[in-house]
Amino acid sequence: MGLLDAILGRSKPVRPDLDQLFAVPSAALTLQAATGFTPTGLGSVCFAGVEGGGFARLQEDVRELLDADTERGGIPVEFSRDAYGYTWLLASHPADDTAGLVNDLHAVNTLLQDGGFGPHLLCSLIGFRDGEGAGGRSLALVYLYKRGTFYPFAPLPGGAEKRDNQLELQVRGALGDDLRVEKDLTRWFPVWGAPGL
Repeated sequence: MGLLDAILGRSKPVRPDLDQLFAVPSAALTLQAATGFTPTGLGSVCFAGVEGGGFARLQEDVRELLDADTERGGIPVEFSRDAYGYTWLLASHPADDTAGLVNDLHAVNTLLQDGGFGPHLLCSLIGFRDGEGAGGRSLALVYLYKRGTFYPFAPLPGGAEKRDNQLELQVRGALGDDLRVEKDLTRWFPVWGAPGL
């Protein structure tokens, strides 16, 4: 960062550190002890869609990698597109296999990054719940690829696109020693309707 950048208030962008994802399994234990939220076994990666054969081949490579265990009972990955045109990949694991889920999310992010599509990666999320059925609340730990940080996202039940800010702040406090939590609350973007939430 140069002198002009310092004067104008520009900061050097944080390099993505995908290994931060490997802290999630232990953070999940802390989260369960502090709040009662348990992993759902669902996680997703969001990226801006790119047209072209190279990206289509990379998307197929991701599908082949993560679907390799479907013959042994594994759950195939799902691709979807949201209302904003972003592509989501949903990975599923047993609820008690957070480490396996994180490995899959890390592999997807790494394949996209190494394939030259790192600038298109937006976030990854890991889903949690605090109860069974429709009465339980949802929570996601969202990893911001371009910031190298996490933040909690807790939609209020009922589908009214409102957030449980108190719960989000409680989770931030509980996980401050386990994860690199995003300090800038304006970057805690809502991910309404995200697969895996």
